[in-house]
Amino acid sequence: MTAPATIPRRPDDVTGAWLSAALSTADTAVTIGDVDVQPVGTGQTGATYRVTPTYLSDPGDLPATFVIKLPVLDDAVRAGVVLGYVSEVAFYAKAAAGLSVPTPRCYFSAINDDGSEFALLLADLTPAVQGDQLAGCGADDAELAVTALAGLHGPSWCDPHWLSLTECAMPKPGDIGASEGLGEISRMAADIVLDKLGQRLAVGDRETLTAAMRLVTPWLLDKRERFSLMHGDYRLDNLLFDAGMGAVSVVDWQTMGVGLPARDLAYFLGTSLLPDARRESEADLVDRYHDALLEYGITGYDRQTCWQDYRFGMLQVPLISTLGCAFASTTERGDEMMAVMLRRGCEAIRDLGTLDLIRPH
Repeated sequence: MTAPATIPRRPDDVTGAWLSAALSTADTAVTIGDVDVQPVGTGQTGATYRVTPTYLSDPGDLPATFVIKLPVLDDAVRAGVVLGYVSEVAFYAKAAAGLSVPTPRCYFSAINDDGSEFALLLADLTPAVQGDQLAGCGADDAELAVTALAGLHGPSWCDPHWLSLTECAMPKPGDIGASEGLGEISRMAADIVLDKLGQRLAVGDRETLTAAMRLVTPWLLDKRERFSLMHGDYRLDNLLFDAGMGAVSVVDWQTMGVGLPARDLAYFLGTSLLPDARRESEADLVDRYHDALLEYGITGYDRQTCWQDYRFGMLQVPLISTLGCAFASTTERGDEMMAVMLRRGCEAIRDLGTLDLIRPH
């Protein structure tokens, strides 16, 4: 495809001329007149809009609407999440085509040299509906989600190719310096979160959060023999469910990384199910994920090891929630969502004995 001369910084920059250039190829010119751009969701680290073009030429198989992702409008927040922009653009450019995880088609992607400006033009998956992080989901939607997750982990399972990926948002297996650095940041972030949200968390949750963030470095450096490409923030708000099709699609790849696969699984179940529902169904859902994973030819990975990895991986919940709360822009829904995720995740950590599985260095 032919890239536009500039990357749109704000929604007003997504004009008919820009979209025409973004969608045109060497073989096919696309002409677009008016464009309607409307905000979608309340992203804290990026801005998402629905784009409805008026085609002045034959659109061929182009859709009636798109979704475009741009940097968050708050420049102070944007400076702190540049690596996330780099990671998401790299996912669509370097990874998506070789995986089986369902994602929207990408029609255009671009990013500048320092990562502060980017644009992703994606298929609009309407009528699929975003999951509700606050309400949580039931076992049927959870089964769709864990099966789709196997489509990310299975094709990339222990493939050394991914260890050379430079656009990871999290430390890769065995990276001592990066793991120690994130450990220090996590402890600092925990203090920020406790100051910010402490009144929304019970004493036990505050204690679990503090203890968990002190163990981030040894947790990251353990279990390095099993790895795959990871989403990193695999939860309901980043999943789109199409009830009519019985399908789910995965979006928001700003925390893409390489690490223990079950971290994604634990993060989803720990944040996206209410605690009683998680306790009731987590064993069956881990089994479903494991079965789906084996369909990709994975060997030497039994169900018991998968369950232990799931328990171990639950630290992903306070890690990602704490970093997101401490360094993303603040909204009332965002703060409540982070508090809910932390409460659910800390309870899951205690239920599963996660901290007892981590060997301090």
